[in-house]
Amino acid sequence: MRKKKVIKAILFIILFCFIAYVILVYFLVSACLVPSFMDRLNAFEDITRKCYSEQVQTTDIQENRSKLLADTAQWLETAGRKKLSVQTDDGYTLIAAEFAAPQDSDRWVLLLHGYTGWKEEMYQFAYWYYEQGFHVLVPDLRCQGESEGDFIGMGWTDHYDCQLWIDYILTCTPDAQIVLHGQSMGAATALIMTGAENPSGHIVAVVSDSAYTDAYSMFGDKITEWFGLPAFPFVDSACLMLRLRGGYDLRDASALRAVEQSKVPTLFIHGDEDKMINVEMSCKLYEAAACPKELLIVEGAGHGQTQEKDPQAYYGTIEGFLTEYVR
Repeated sequence: MRKKKVIKAILFIILFCFIAYVILVYFLVSACLVPSFMDRLNAFEDITRKCYSEQVQTTDIQENRSKLLADTAQWLETAGRKKLSVQTDDGYTLIAAEFAAPQDSDRWVLLLHGYTGWKEEMYQFAYWYYEQGFHVLVPDLRCQGESEGDFIGMGWTDHYDCQLWIDYILTCTPDAQIVLHGQSMGAATALIMTGAENPSGHIVAVVSDSAYTDAYSMFGDKITEWFGLPAFPFVDSACLMLRLRGGYDLRDASALRAVEQSKVPTLFIHGDEDKMINVEMSCKLYEAAACPKELLIVEGAGHGQTQEKDPQAYYGTIEGFLTEYVR
């Protein structure tokens, strides 16, 4: 009788620990990838504060940023802007802004923001492309900004969603030449799009700014950094949880695997003082890429600060790169 009680007690403890572990993994996935849950935890604000604290705060960056934002704000006062929406196969409405080129053109750019971001963050890039004669399309990726969704896609569900915007562009301009320009998660999304099984032949170039190699590695780093938990076994458990709840696996979202298959000319850009996504990730992507490629490392720039640290080198390199691949 005593032995049975001991066995029952052990089984109860095991069951309790298992349930507690599942709840913890559920919490981790929700706290990182479900915006409504993140809002309740004030996670967006916490992430924003942490990211800001890790940025490089030099005088030149602050001055360049102020000028870029002021120029963009002045442009927005007169720029024609159209709000667009598309419906995903799983029933969510995605929102984007379109800025028509000042003159007839078959050149388009799809601008993709980063993790927990929104389309307005990309308007400074929209201004530059507009000045170069591009039609500009700037979406809110699913779950972020005005777009609906269940889970942040980390580039995987987003690369399917962005095909809807490609389809829209082609209804407007059947012979469109499309440039993908993304920052951080948006850059990973762009790279995954070019490594898809049947990428659009209208995508002629990619500008990948501060991309990560894969969501699996990023999730492991952030679980340790934000929650003080070891990557193993939590990341693998999170992958299983996300597969059951969100329909995809963090391992799916691999920009590294995508660039090994890509044929689309790609410019990789990264700041050497990026504390959010290590510059080595862009170096690995560049080395693995099978496509025509260039690499720009901006000294003294943090995450997403390359255009603020050295706008001449940033936009000058992009201009030279696109001149080679966009008619």
